[in-house]
Amino acid sequence: MTNLNRRKFIKRGILASIGLVLLDSLWFEKYVIDWNYFDISKSEKNKIKIIQISDLHFDQLRYFHKSIAKKINSIKPDLIFITGDSVDKTEKIDSLNEFLQLIDNSIKKYAITGNWEYWGKVDLTKLKNTYSKNNCELLINENRTISIKNREISIIGIDDLVGGNANFGKAVENLKQTETNIVLSHCPEHRDIITKQKGNLNIDLVLSGHTHGGQITFLGIIPFKPQGSGKYLKGWYKDSEPKMYISKGIGTSILPIRFGARAEMVEMEI
Repeated sequence: MTNLNRRKFIKRGILASIGLVLLDSLWFEKYVIDWNYFDISKSEKNKIKIIQISDLHFDQLRYFHKSIAKKINSIKPDLIFITGDSVDKTEKIDSLNEFLQLIDNSIKKYAITGNWEYWGKVDLTKLKNTYSKNNCELLINENRTISIKNREISIIGIDDLVGGNANFGKAVENLKQTETNIVLSHCPEHRDIITKQKGNLNIDLVLSGHTHGGQITFLGIIPFKPQGSGKYLKGWYKDSEPKMYISKGIGTSILPIRFGARAEMVEMEI
């Protein structure tokens, strides 16, 4: 191979590599959703199927949103949990509504706030009403107890740690004693506070988001994690109670790319 041909070969190789990285970060990791399934049930009887949707950062209804809704409807979960940062601006609520309308309205849904609902000065009354129209309750330091498959489950929804006024004590006021307690808390760092404040309350699961799995990572190096992430990044944390799962979420923040942190949907049986 002559020097000229070698230079052309190297140049083409570099351009092809750049092209693959761009394709991966601008399209594949954003729009080809990684669906993860976990069975954390204590018994084979009366399992309850849940779906977690996190960090939508909704802009406009796109094809992949429609595919997510279609798959949710085919899975037929008993509950859907929306764990914050659904919209960054009030004007995006209508687009979020378009997405929610695609999901079977009979499925009960619970949502919490994230930091961007506050940083973007989102009209929380409009957001709450939009959720309500789609059989979804926005919980801000509140709890609900529901009966499904002859089981009682308590859902504890906490306000955002960074942008809002997270208050675990208020969230568990008048909490009914049930066999299963699930906490929705956008910022995973709040788990450290919950651990200190929960007393004798048994928490089966904490569901968080916020980190986007780092959003952009290089060979395990995470250049940036948002405030409120603490020592956490993604996936399971079972080293101590309560166990927590952090979804990498769907949308992006600041930069419209994902690299080494593919968008994620979570399905669990509890």
